[in-house]
Amino acid sequence: MKASGRSGPKPDSVLTARGGEQLFYPFAILAIRAMFSVVTVASLCFLPSCAAQPDPNTLVMIIESSPMNLDPRVGIDGGSERIDNLIFDDLLSRGDDLNVAPGLAERWEIPDPLTYIFHLHRGVKFHDGRPLGSRDVKWTFDSLLQGKIRSTKTAVYRLVDHIDASDDFTVVFHLKEPFATLLWNLSDGAIGIVPYGSGDEVSRQPIGSGPFKFVSAETDRQVIIERNDEYWGEKAHLARVRFAVVPDATTQALELRKGSGDVTINSLTPDTVLTLQQDPRLAVERGPGTRLAYLGFNLLDPILKDVRVRQAIAYALDRKPMMEYLWRGEAQPARSVLPPQSWAYNGDVPRYDHDAEKAEKLLDAAGYPRVNGLRFHITMKTSTDENTRLMVAVIQQELRNVGIALDIRSFEFGTFFADVAHGAFQLYGLRWIGGNEDPDIFEYAFHSSKFPPHGANRGHYANPRVDVLIDQARAQVDLKVRKQLYAEVQWVLADELPYIDLWYLDNVLVHNRRVRNLKLNPAGNYDFLRTAELVPNWESGPAQP
Repeated sequence: MKASGRSGPKPDSVLTARGGEQLFYPFAILAIRAMFSVVTVASLCFLPSCAAQPDPNTLVMIIESSPMNLDPRVGIDGGSERIDNLIFDDLLSRGDDLNVAPGLAERWEIPDPLTYIFHLHRGVKFHDGRPLGSRDVKWTFDSLLQGKIRSTKTAVYRLVDHIDASDDFTVVFHLKEPFATLLWNLSDGAIGIVPYGSGDEVSRQPIGSGPFKFVSAETDRQVIIERNDEYWGEKAHLARVRFAVVPDATTQALELRKGSGDVTINSLTPDTVLTLQQDPRLAVERGPGTRLAYLGFNLLDPILKDVRVRQAIAYALDRKPMMEYLWRGEAQPARSVLPPQSWAYNGDVPRYDHDAEKAEKLLDAAGYPRVNGLRFHITMKTSTDENTRLMVAVIQQELRNVGIALDIRSFEFGTFFADVAHGAFQLYGLRWIGGNEDPDIFEYAFHSSKFPPHGANRGHYANPRVDVLIDQARAQVDLKVRKQLYAEVQWVLADELPYIDLWYLDNVLVHNRRVRNLKLNPAGNYDFLRTAELVPNWESGPAQP
């Protein structure tokens, strides 16, 4: 776990800009932050709360929204996939290095790039007592490939030609062409195994083989699961978990203070977390995460198509104080789309430490001299999320220091994302959540065949060398060779900057002290509920004012 201590420049430190202008930078960040957060923090500090008497057998986890569909073949939102991962088992799991590991399949072989043979663990049963075998695995994927279940996940398995159940515990996937990412797409959260013959009734009554069994669900209110005492793996310690849907972050915090909520993860603002941390009944766990904040460029734009301009913008940004004062130290600098935990991560790439003088020289060389202090205008589109608004306000000031006027256009998320998806932007800021944990992200976001609507190459980045490297890596079974190919991809992307990778957000879990043995993982999913325990005979104590 990362320590909760803080380091870095003091709030009154001074950074001197060009032209003699002085900016009390961290203080300015704090002032901007205060405009957005003072009411929320004050409400937590001064609103009274009455301690609730918790159910000694039920952990209450606060979530922001209801899962959309608990059929693991269909649900693609974060809530669905994370809860599904507790109810269902996948063929494979994922290790701390974000590479695949045994799951329902205790071992596998790849005799050739088109054939994957999986040997299933014996003695596994579904929650209704039926044994789990190869025909269940085959049905799970055939129901997608043959159109029995309509799902966007079908496209993920488009290169699967057919599946054989050669005996009760052996499954063979036959591919149309080499596709090394198949293993990742069979692992945690990708798609859980359902019983043979299952149709769309799974969305209403999920039956899996995981450590928890489904009990009930009420849209916009709650989902309840209970321990599977017949689980084939390590059994959960919690008898029951209730996922309480609480969309508002301030209300979430108050529920934690009252004791009517036990746990929440990655849903509270950094300021709120710091406030709750002062409550002796609550504890905060932090660990490195994989969620990436980045800036994306439109490379069709006449200004931003020049790599020198993009590099200048990268040098102009001072990420350290933003991480310290906007995120309260709950973020780590990023040098790749992939997180450092990934087996394919390459951190030995060109880097852009803050250097305003170098930024100025690059802009001069690109043909954009200062005219009355200004070089050019560019527009950045963002959502109305609080931390995003804080971030872009700081970015605006930093770019102004090197002669770039940044115009900010904020929109409700649906409108903002639609503009990004359609290429209607010069510059935008977004986050990758989960999608960047596998190196196949490079094909989806940077291959020239993946311009929208075919993928997420929204900035229209095109480099034939990168295309070749990605194609080779996706067809290569040898992990060492794949890692070398992806290392070169990351070096080129860092040099040419279709993205500016800003930081990885930490996983931050706030919990009542009656809960113990919580083990965070990089992905920030709900796997900590597999090991969590409730302290017997716990007393909440008096509420804090």
